[in-house]
Amino acid sequence: MAPFVFSIGDLINFFMIAAGIGVLGLSIVQIRKAPIDGQTRKFFVIFLSLVIVYITMYLVRMLVLGNPGEIPGMIIRAAVFIEFFVSGIMSSMMTFMIMAGALTGEKMLAQRWVITAVLFLHTALLIIAQFTGMYYYFDENNIYHRSGLYFLSNVAPVILLTIGMLMLIRYRRNFPRRVAAAFWIYLLAPLGAIILQAFYSEVKFIIIATIGAAVNMFAVITDDLTQKFEKQRLESSRIETELGMATDIQASQLPRLFPAFPKRDEFDLFASMTPAKEVGGDFYDFFLIDDDHIGLVMADVSGKGVPGALFMMVSRVLIKSHLQNGESPGEALASVNDQMCENNDTGLFVTVWAAVLQISTGKGVAVNAGHENPALMRAGGKFEMIVYKHSPAVATIEGIRFREHEFELHPGDSLFVYTDGVAEATNSRNELFGAERTLDALNRDPGASPKDILDNVMDGINSFVAEAEQFDDITMLCFRYNGTASA
Repeated sequence: MAPFVFSIGDLINFFMIAAGIGVLGLSIVQIRKAPIDGQTRKFFVIFLSLVIVYITMYLVRMLVLGNPGEIPGMIIRAAVFIEFFVSGIMSSMMTFMIMAGALTGEKMLAQRWVITAVLFLHTALLIIAQFTGMYYYFDENNIYHRSGLYFLSNVAPVILLTIGMLMLIRYRRNFPRRVAAAFWIYLLAPLGAIILQAFYSEVKFIIIATIGAAVNMFAVITDDLTQKFEKQRLESSRIETELGMATDIQASQLPRLFPAFPKRDEFDLFASMTPAKEVGGDFYDFFLIDDDHIGLVMADVSGKGVPGALFMMVSRVLIKSHLQNGESPGEALASVNDQMCENNDTGLFVTVWAAVLQISTGKGVAVNAGHENPALMRAGGKFEMIVYKHSPAVATIEGIRFREHEFELHPGDSLFVYTDGVAEATNSRNELFGAERTLDALNRDPGASPKDILDNVMDGINSFVAEAEQFDDITMLCFRYNGTASA
C-alpha cells in the first residue's frame, strides 16, 4: 500500500471534517432536546446524520484514493457511490422542507411526486454508472477519474435545488426572513465553495460550505420554531387560565351549599357536577318557587368551551326565571325555547329535564326535552329508569310545545336525574358506563342518603373508567321525598 502523504490542504480538510462531524453530532444531541414537533425533530436528525455520512465518505475517499488492491478498490467505490447517493437525498430533503413551508394540499402532493421522481431517476442512473463507468472510473491504482458524462451526476441535485429556489422566490411571503435567508445560504453556499476551489483546489471548501450551511439552517429554523412554540405555550397558558376561570364561574352559578334547605324536613336533596377537561355546558338547579313548590332542573348544553358555558348560564337564568314566575315546566321551556332560538348563530341547544313538585302532596309535573331518562326508587324498592316520550331539545325549533308528564312521589321515594356524562363515561377499551351500570351503582344502597347515592354512582364510574380521560361533565341530582308531618 502506498504511503499517505499529508499536504497542508489535506490537514485542513481533515480538520474541517473532524470539526464538522463534532459540530453536527452536537447539533443532533441539541435537537433531541429542542421544544419542536416530532416530525421536524425527526427530519433534522436524519438530515444532519446524512451530512455526517456525506463528509465521512469524502474522508474515506481521501484516505483510500490511490491505494491499489481489491479491498481498497471496493471501499472507495462504495464510498463514492454513497457520497453521490446521499447528495441526492440531501437535495430532495431540502426541497421537501422548502415545499412544506410554501405549499399545502394538492399542490404540495403534485410537487412531491416530481421530487420523488427526480430522486428515483438519480438513484437509478447512479446504479447504472457504478457498473458502466458512465460518471467516473478508477484505474489500476484506484485513482478516481471523471468520465465524459460526469456532469449528469449533478443534474438531479441541481434540478431539486432549483425547484427549491423557485419556490423560495414565488412563495417568499410564506417564510420568515431569517428562515428564507437560511435556505438561500444552504442553496448558494456550494456555488461559493466551487468558486473558491477554482483558486485553491487542495482545500475542499465544499465540505465547510455544506457543514456551515446545514448547521446554520438547523439553528435558524429550530430557533424560529422554538419562538413559535413559546408563543403557542403562552397562548395555551392564557387560554387554559381563561377556561379555568370559565369553569370556576360556571361552577359558582350552581347551588353548592348543602343541606340546601336545612329547615325543610319534607325532602332532602344533593347535587354535584364533576367537570371534565374541557369546559362543558352541564348544569343543575333547584329552588323554592313558593313555600309549597320546588323546582328541579338538570340540563346539558350541546357545546363545549366558553360558548357552551355562556349558553349554559343564559339557559339556567331563563329557566329559573320562568318557573319562579309560576309557569308550568312545559310553558317555561316553551318560552325559553323561543327566546334562545332568537339570533342563535352558534347553533347550540340544550337538553333539559325540568320539574315542579308540590311539596305537601308529592305531586309533580315534569318535562323531558331530549334529556336522559330519570331513575325512580319507590320506598323500600330499587331504582328503575322511567321512560316516557321526550320533547325536542330547547333552542332547536322555534314555536314548539313541550309535552308534560305528571308524577307523584310518596314518602321514602327517591328521584335521580343526571346528564349523559354518567352513562357515556368511557373506559380504556372504549366501553360506555351505560344505563345498566348506572342502575347497579344506584342500587348498591338504594335507601342511602342522596349524597351517598351520588357518591356510589361516582365510585362506580371511577372504578369503571380507571385512568381513562373523560371529555364530558358528570352531573347528578338526587331528591328524596320524606312527605309532610301529617302524611
